Amino acid sequence: MTDWHPSLYRHWFAVARADALRQRPLAVTVMDRHAAIARCADGSLLALEDRCPHRHAPLSAGCASGDGLACPYHGWRFGRDGALREIPGMPPGQALPAVRVRAFAAREHDGLIWLRPDPDGDAHPAQLVQELHPSARRFLWRTRWEAHVVDALENFLDPLHTHLLHPGLVRRGGARTPMRACLQTGAEGFHVDYVGAAAQSGWLYRLFESPRTLERAHFAAPGTAQIEYRYARGGRVRISLHFTPVGERSTEVFASLHVDGRWAPAWAVRWLVWPLLRKVGEQDRRMLALQAHNLQRFPGVRGASTALDLVREPLRRYWDGEPLPAAGAPHCIDLML
Repeated sequence: MTDWHPSLYRHWFAVARADALRQRPLAVTVMDRHAAIARCADGSLLALEDRCPHRHAPLSAGCASGDGLACPYHGWRFGRDGALREIPGMPPGQALPAVRVRAFAAREHDGLIWLRPDPDGDAHPAQLVQELHPSARRFLWRTRWEAHVVDALENFLDPLHTHLLHPGLVRRGGARTPMRACLQTGAEGFHVDYVGAAAQSGWLYRLFESPRTLERAHFAAPGTAQIEYRYARGGRVRISLHFTPVGERSTEVFASLHVDGRWAPAWAVRWLVWPLLRKVGEQDRRMLALQAHNLQRFPGVRGASTALDLVREPLRRYWDGEPLPAAGAPHCIDLML
């Protein structure tokens, strides 16, 4: 089990697709903390630690009952605040013991269920998350990468591996263009602007895009990363990945594509764009699994970095519990991309 910094539990993490939560509760894990999520009769969410304090059966194997969750073993029922509400078989009028289950905050947004492990913390997910609306969403996908969350975040935000790992799809292996990358820290994280090329050499750009006016990579604490493109003809595309660490070497990934102001019906994305994006994601998943396996073979090693590795250090600092650098002048580098 990893000793995660306590401050991390104060933030919201994506834990499930909302359409996956029906009559049965769901078991989810965030940074080695296990929760059972259920939908109450009024449609609201309930999230409790996934352990009945009576005989330690998983509450996720139980059933939602009214505004509570009942254990599958002896039927002890707990309210959304975690307080014990009922013990089947107890005579009428007898007081219930003062037993509670740890309760978590849960909410639904943009087709996902979000959980905050600490009862005190951020009132809402990051603003970058709140700006994602279902009306612009073209797909929603869930997978798991066997990797540490920092390695997973860096992979998505790092463009320099795309020539080798996704040749032809994202960028052509031998086609590199001089560009400038500028990292700017903000209140919720940072973003990197890539300036110098309005086009990209891979098939995804050539088939589905047009000249860009903006290429920006975002990080919003704790685990949202987004690639944003804006176009000369108008419109915007945002590819968002929400990373939720299950443990030290396993990370849940929730991916979405949002399109504003461009013709992109859901069926066209599903049959034309999605197969290529899914292939890119599978290539990343395989490489991260190789990386994680090799880190187990060589425990304790530290990676060598250069000025090109813009995002690694701020990501590492954040997940180690250190504050992000204060907002100031952008940090810019030149690179061949």
